[in-house]
Amino acid sequence: MRVIVVGAGVVGTMHAWHAVNRGHEVVQIERESEARGASLRNFGQIWVSGRAGGEELQTALRARELWESLGERVPGLGFRACGSLTVVRTEREAAVAEAAVARPDAAARGYKLLTAGEARAINPALRGDFTAALWCERDAAVEPRTAQLALKQELLASGRYTYLGGREVREAVGTASVRDDHGDVHTGDAVVLATGAWLGGLVRELAGPDLPVRRVRLQMMQTEPLGEPLTTSVADADSFRYYPAYRGGALDALNTGQAQTPTAAEHRMQLLMVQRRDGGLTIGDTHEYEHPFSFDTVEEPYEHLTAVVESFLGRPLPRIRRRWAGVYAQCTDTTRVVHRQEVRDGIWLVTGPGGRGMTCSPAIAETTANELGW
Repeated sequence: MRVIVVGAGVVGTMHAWHAVNRGHEVVQIERESEARGASLRNFGQIWVSGRAGGEELQTALRARELWESLGERVPGLGFRACGSLTVVRTEREAAVAEAAVARPDAAARGYKLLTAGEARAINPALRGDFTAALWCERDAAVEPRTAQLALKQELLASGRYTYLGGREVREAVGTASVRDDHGDVHTGDAVVLATGAWLGGLVRELAGPDLPVRRVRLQMMQTEPLGEPLTTSVADADSFRYYPAYRGGALDALNTGQAQTPTAAEHRMQLLMVQRRDGGLTIGDTHEYEHPFSFDTVEEPYEHLTAVVESFLGRPLPRIRRRWAGVYAQCTDTTRVVHRQEVRDGIWLVTGPGGRGMTCSPAIAETTANELGW
């Protein structure tokens, strides 16, 4: 079988990975020389903790297994089973964490409610003021800026994989066949369009104007090395407001009785923080849903994030080294893990995982491979 994958972000690369590892030939086409979108501009978190129960959680747990096995095979991914701590300070925040621990699927997530002292024993860098923390043992992390490149090198070594960068696919010309902007036609047994937040052009032509996927913009930053290990990912209680696992009466009480800061509310913010292999901290993020998006980054969210992080660490944040914005594609029905649609004979569009793309991509691609009979 010959598979054409359009898009070299994490979703596309995972489709290429499954196809090659099932013995098939793959041609992967990317409009940039290398992917530069949301797959690189994220935390690199394998985030099980906040996923909705049911299909979304099962997809995340399966993806977590696949990421771990990939990490053993491809050390360049930087996979580490670091877990996460969601730090809480108030009674209302603690009540949401307690409700999470009481979920029937809490054991599958590795949930445990820790005292501040127990949390510091796991992550000594958290010297600031907090009362408790929700531990999620199943959360993990990889290096987002290099993961696709590491996977690509392993794919190239297979002898069944061709990478074509700097080519934009412009036209569907038949069953499982597309033409790029160099005029070359690529024909296979299946074409997967994993184009991320690029939803115009050929995607709009094939899927139509009513594609149930929207674009979301975020702002993030990265610091100089912290100078000590941050042994877990870290989140604040605003993340409870964002992730579906925490919905219920306790979260309703938090939302009505404890408002976010004006900046966090305006920019739909949560704190997520992961340490990179060089010691720097990736910190975010904001969420912007209304089009057209701003073309600039604004400073107030960075000031808010800096203050929150410093309050948890009990020390000044290292110098900010990078600031950036990114855009990802999210299903408008946010209960859906991904939008998977045959848009032309033999041509499948796979898009819209939203903020769960890095987490779930191995399992999303596995499901595509299974459904298409690869």
